[in-house]
Amino acid sequence: MAQFKQLHDWEQTPREAVELQKRLREQVRITPLAREIKTIAGADISFNKFEPTVYAGIVVLSFPELEVIEESGVISETRFPYVPGLLSFRETPSVLEAWAQLKTEPDALMLDGQGLAHPRRVGIACHVGLLIERPTLGCAKSVLVGKYEEPAAERGAWSEMVDKGEVVGAAVRTKRNVQPVFVSPGHLIDFKGAIDLTLRSDGGYRQPEPTRRAHLLVNALRRGEREPGTTSIKSTGRLF
Repeated sequence: MAQFKQLHDWEQTPREAVELQKRLREQVRITPLAREIKTIAGADISFNKFEPTVYAGIVVLSFPELEVIEESGVISETRFPYVPGLLSFRETPSVLEAWAQLKTEPDALMLDGQGLAHPRRVGIACHVGLLIERPTLGCAKSVLVGKYEEPAAERGAWSEMVDKGEVVGAAVRTKRNVQPVFVSPGHLIDFKGAIDLTLRSDGGYRQPEPTRRAHLLVNALRRGEREPGTTSIKSTGRLF
């Protein structure tokens, strides 16, 4: 089973969570990848703002082949309120529950959310990275913080996202003439590595294949089409 650390208690008030984020930020390491990535996982989370139920999914793929190896889905309850900028306290416990079910411990994890591109530079990709001690990156469909110039139209073009004079991520064109995704490193990876992994995780869609697959898994959980738990995938054909 995949392992993670217990760095803190999850029973936090929003004010305590903000102070904890500031302390966690000091532990985040933005550094080049230390080893070759042979497996990459995507994680996605879904919930209604004012309901406690959280749906989380992780899909592990071989890299660079992007063939599905394993899936893990969780339906859980949260007690942390919906507070912008503190969503990792609402979402991360479910991600960790899905992570702990995995028989394959991935070399890297891509999350549908933010890394450094966060008001306190500690989005969910940073938070989860500190806990699982694996390279993590955020690949979001929308901007939380940071301004950028529109990258060129061709696939692979990107431009820096800047917040308060600091580069926090990149707007990356994953498909020609399609809106960019917003990539930021989380932990144990740098900007170059995060952009490279995003572009190499290409399944032909705007969203990179790891988080796209995780998104489909979470939606299937919400609709009741999939049961929580893990599934090892033997075939290499597309599941969705």
